[in-house]
Amino acid sequence: MTGTRVLVLNSGSSSLKYQLLDMRDSSRLAAGLVERIGEQTSRLKHTPLAAGGDAREADGPIADHDAALKAVAQELARDGLGLDSPDLAAIGHRVVHGGMFFTEPTVIDDAVIAEIERLIPVAPLHNPANLTGIRTARALRPDLPQVAVFDTAFHTTMPESAARYAIDPRIADRHRIRRYGFHGTSHAYVSRATAELLGKAPEDVNVIVLHLGNGASASAVRGGRCVDTSMGLTPLEGLVMGTRSGDMDPAVIFHLARVGGMSMDEIDTLLNKRSGLFGLCGDNDMREIRRRIDEGDEAAALAFDIYVHRLKKYIGAYYAVLGTVDAVAFTAGVGENAAPVREAAVAGLEGLGLAVDPGRNAVRGDRPRIVSPDAARVAVAVVPTDEELEIATQTYALVGKNT
Repeated sequence: MTGTRVLVLNSGSSSLKYQLLDMRDSSRLAAGLVERIGEQTSRLKHTPLAAGGDAREADGPIADHDAALKAVAQELARDGLGLDSPDLAAIGHRVVHGGMFFTEPTVIDDAVIAEIERLIPVAPLHNPANLTGIRTARALRPDLPQVAVFDTAFHTTMPESAARYAIDPRIADRHRIRRYGFHGTSHAYVSRATAELLGKAPEDVNVIVLHLGNGASASAVRGGRCVDTSMGLTPLEGLVMGTRSGDMDPAVIFHLARVGGMSMDEIDTLLNKRSGLFGLCGDNDMREIRRRIDEGDEAAALAFDIYVHRLKKYIGAYYAVLGTVDAVAFTAGVGENAAPVREAAVAGLEGLGLAVDPGRNAVRGDRPRIVSPDAARVAVAVVPTDEELEIATQTYALVGKNT
C-alpha cells in the first residue's frame, strides 16, 4: 500500500458528509457536506483544511448521489487532493446496520453489498442511503479498496443476556430481533480515548459512555468491550433524544392504534420524529431549552428533567452491570457542550463516587478533559468524539493488513 489518505463517506438519504484524512498523522485535509440531494436547492459546502483556506459553498441542483460525489471530487481536485491521486489508499463508508454478520470493518464486494441489502428491513432509514454512497463510490473508483465500518459492530461483543429480548427465541431469530446498538464507532473511540486520558490501557478500564447528540445512546464498556448498550433493534430505544421517545411501554403502540385510531406509519413518525425533547416542549436544541428554562418556561424545564432522569437511570443501571466503574464519559454535541446536563446527570450520585467540579465543568474545549474533583472515586470526563477518524483508522488498518 503506497497511499496514506482515506476518504470517509457518510451517506444519508439526501446528504453526503465527507472527510479526507492523511493517516500518517491523522490530519484532516478536507471536509464537507452536500445537502438536499435531489432538490433544486442543493448545497455543497467544502473546507480545504490542509491549505487553511476558506470554506467554499455552491448552490444549485444536484440530482443524485452520483452527481454529489462527482461534485465533491471536483472540489477536492481544486485543492490538489483529487480522487485519482495515488495517495488515496481507500474509501471508508459508514454503514449503520451490520446485524450479527458484520462484527468488524469489512472490505466491500458484491456479497457484502447483498448482506447490507438483506438488513434493510431492520434499518430502512439508513442502510439504503449507505448503500447508495457505496455504489456511487465504487462506480467512480472501482480499482480502489472500499471498506464498510458498521455502527453496530462494536456492540456485537454483548453477551446474549444483554442482547436478547425476552420473547420466543424462534420468532426473534426468524425476524432477527435482538439488541444491536448504534453509534458504535463513537463508543469505541470514546471508550479508548477515555482510557488514554486516565493513563491506562483500554483492557484495564470500565467506562460508561454517554453519546448525547440529537440521537443519544449509552454503553457499558468493560475492558474495551461493550457489554450493554441502550439502543436496540433500532435507534429508537433507550435515552430521551432530540425527536425520539426512547424507552416506552410497548403497549402504548397498541393503545394508539386501537384507541387513538393511528396507523403504524403515523405511530412510527410520532415516536421517531415528533417525540423526545421536541415532543415534550417543541424544541430539540438543548441550548434553546436551557434559554427557555432560564426564562421560567415550565414545559422546557419538565423536558430537561425527563431527559436527565433517563440519563441517571442508565448511569445507575450500567454501574450495576459493570460492578466497578473507572469513568463516565460524556460525548457528542450535548455531552461535550452542555455543562448543565453533565452536572444534573451526576447530581445525587455522590454515593457512587460521581461528582463534577463546577469550575472544571464550566470550561469549554475541544480536548478530552476530566471535570470531576481530584478526589472523586470515579472520573467524570468530557471526551470529544471523532467518528470520522475512527472510520478512517479502521479502514486504513484493514487495507494495510490486506496488502
